[in-house]
Amino acid sequence: MTEPKVYISYSHPDGAWARKFAQRLTELGLNAWFDQLSIPLGQDRAEATEKGLRESDIVVFLINQDNVNSPNLLFELGAALAMKKTIVPVISQDEPIPQLPFPLLRRQGLVRTSPEETAQEFARAIEAVSQEAA
Repeated sequence: MTEPKVYISYSHPDGAWARKFAQRLTELGLNAWFDQLSIPLGQDRAEATEKGLRESDIVVFLINQDNVNSPNLLFELGAALAMKKTIVPVISQDEPIPQLPFPLLRRQGLVRTSPEETAQEFARAIEAVSQEAA
């Protein structure tokens, strides 16, 4: 079985954390799509982002108080739902989110710790699901 393609949705204030998370996922052998690492110079960002989302199997949403109801997050969430992607919310343990969109609220997610630890936990969960499916 091939590794699933993982699209990472984040807000720009989370950029450094998200980059480390994406790099660690890649080190763990997962195929992570992350705009800062996946869009070549000169490529149209909107087209590349749409392609990354369309070709992904799993969409990870890094949620914080600043982006929980942002138009970008809601657009990507709507697209992921329409394309029947597996959706994984990652929420900070230190930052309660008051009004999580219902489609995220009803999904099993991860508690955000360090980028490395969160990536490790994500990879273990993906491996467990893959073994069950085999």
